[in-house]
Amino acid sequence: DKPYRCPDCGKGFGHSSALVTHRRIHTGEKPYQCADCGKSFNVVSNLVRHRRSHTGEKPYKCPDCGWRCSQRSHLVTHRRLHTGERPYPCRECGKTFSVSSDLIKH
Repeated sequence: DKPYRCPDCGKGFGHSSALVTHRRIHTGEKPYQCADCGKSFNVVSNLVRHRRSHTGEKPYKCPDCGWRCSQRSHLVTHRRLHTGERPYPCRECGKTFSVSSDLIKH
């Protein structure tokens, strides 16, 4: 059950803390600020990810070739080079793409 409802859009949440975080989408509140550049974020995980742009930290490593990156989503996309996975098909011609933005450009 999802007893906590957003008064703006009606989306339901199982925990009040999730609703508080969600409401920031509507209010524009961004309480987490980068000490280096002042950029603000609505969730702390986005600040943590952003901080890597200043520190150069690259915690994600490709098990196939050792390539490193700062975001897990970048590793997921990179690994498709090794696996050949192309999960984004064009509905018109059937051509497949490994990155959704390549499908959009197509």
